[in-house]
Amino acid sequence: MPTYILLSKLTDEGWKTVRAKPERIKEVNRELEAMGVNVMHQYATLGQYDFINIVEAPDNKTIAQVSIEMGSRGTVQIMSIPAIPIDQFVAAIKK
Repeated sequence: MPTYILLSKLTDEGWKTVRAKPERIKEVNRELEAMGVNVMHQYATLGQYDFINIVEAPDNKTIAQVSIEMGSRGTVQIMSIPAIPIDQFVAAIKK
């Protein structure tokens, strides 16, 4: 399955939710899994983004659905980046 990096930035409403109910983060991971996304790694970060998730998903359509569903709630903004394994990248360059 393709790999994606999701860079997430909480809105003010998102921060209120996480502060009141930190376990909500894990609940969202289960929602992603129900949408066909495998959360491989998740990090809270200090800086421009609040969370970095490395996920696997069947295709770009699935990731677009995730971004729209999560973003429509008003608690988070997500930037989705497709990630290419280095060996595949090098093989593509050699062609």
